[in-house]
Amino acid sequence: MKITCDEATAICDKNQYKEASLWEKIKLGIHLFFCRKCGKYSKQNAIMTKCYEIHKCSESTHELGLCDEEKKEWEEKLKAKI
Repeated sequence: MKITCDEATAICDKNQYKEASLWEKIKLGIHLFFCRKCGKYSKQNAIMTKCYEIHKCSESTHELGLCDEEKKEWEEKLKAKI
């Protein structure tokens, strides 16, 4: 039942793409309860995924990506959440 941190991060990544099984989610939840480092990884991973999804939605308005002002704004938001 116990999993390593490497296994936990792999399951965390799968979970973000809705590919983790119920059993994997249970094992991940237990591991995250006891492991602060993996909990932090999971939180940061969720933030990055959310940022990517927001950027993906607004991508049609930017041909070359974010402008400098937007990059600074995103960086500040990320620092505030971490």
